[in-house]
Amino acid sequence: MGTDPGPPPGRDVGHPAGDRRRVILLAGPSGSGKSTLVRSAGLPIVYLDDFYKSGTDPTLPRLPELGIVDWDHPDSWDCAAALAALERLCRESRQELPVYDFAADGPHGTRTVEIGTGVFVAEGIFAPDLVGELGARGLLLDAIVVHRDRWKNLLRRAARDLKERRKPPGTILRRGVHLYRVEPDVMRRAIAAGCRPLDARATRAALAAHAGASRSRT
Repeated sequence: MGTDPGPPPGRDVGHPAGDRRRVILLAGPSGSGKSTLVRSAGLPIVYLDDFYKSGTDPTLPRLPELGIVDWDHPDSWDCAAALAALERLCRESRQELPVYDFAADGPHGTRTVEIGTGVFVAEGIFAPDLVGELGARGLLLDAIVVHRDRWKNLLRRAARDLKERRKPPGTILRRGVHLYRVEPDVMRRAIAAGCRPLDARATRAALAAHAGASRSRT
């Protein structure tokens, strides 16, 4: 996987013209440290996980072998709502966005996201689903998928989910093993959608470069 944080050929990652705001999509398997990498760059962040459907939604896909909702299936979130929110942020710079409570399997309140005139990051496992539409609308600055060791992702994910009490420990364990097995497919789909694969160090450098370019304009 890539270690060069520079822009991919053919993608416009220069300074946005005027105060045109654009999105950096950050994809990667659950537990790959996406949120931590964004925070280290100091960029505004939109958590795409906050657009999950409510746990009572009858359209939620399920994992029959585990007896739980398949939260990693694209039908488990509201892609249209996420896309509309990102487009409004690019246009208006400030939005009230939902906050998802994983323990309660549903939205719980809202938070205000302000991005000023620069760039911002939308991170989540479903970020690749937005590459095409954001690119077609001229709102995509970059798309990255974080590549890290699967075992480390497994351990980070388990520690996070247990600390936040997202689900019962048994469910966290069974889901963690399932995600470990399907992680190569997650990476392949993200790359096929147009995300460039970077390791953690290169991702951090790429985000820092975007942040620096954005600050130089303000």
